[in-house]
Amino acid sequence: MTQQSIFEPDGRAVPYIVEGEGPVSLVLVTVRDLDSDGLGVVAHYLAEEAGFHVVRIGLQADGVDAAAARAQADDVLAVIDDLGLEDTWIGGHGYGGTVARAFAAAHTDRSNGLLLLGAEDDDTPLAPAIPVLIVQGADDTVTPPANGERLQATAPERASVKTLEGADHFFPVTHPIETAVIIEEYLDWD
Repeated sequence: MTQQSIFEPDGRAVPYIVEGEGPVSLVLVTVRDLDSDGLGVVAHYLAEEAGFHVVRIGLQADGVDAAAARAQADDVLAVIDDLGLEDTWIGGHGYGGTVARAFAAAHTDRSNGLLLLGAEDDDTPLAPAIPVLIVQGADDTVTPPANGERLQATAPERASVKTLEGADHFFPVTHPIETAVIIEEYLDWD
């Protein structure tokens, strides 16, 4: 069983969970309670089966716009600094991915790559020079596949889109192993 910890940058309580000790580091951002964020099975598979070092960070949903995402990216930085991570893959589902995009754009030197699970339609440009994996549910009406395709078209030389057939917006919950395998296969080459 994984244990949740709390980091308090400037008095704000930021929960996080660390799993695995592998050479590939992945930070997953969510704005849900970590016990029910839907990324637990994906993270556990990546830590136990793929040998990744996975950190899940739960942020408060103080806002869901570009300015809020940039501020929340500061909390992500504070946690990974406290954990001693020099660099990492960064990602998230839905709005968590938007925060990850803001983090990667502000801290390209700390980002090995960007993982977007259900990419939101957001104006934040992709950080330069880092690889991007976008995973979309084929039947997702909240963050439709077209979002990922538009984003991939802005950096076709380094952005890849994978689509899960028969999956809606909650594919990390309904298709966790399939999601984890896509991530494992992509990040394993890094």
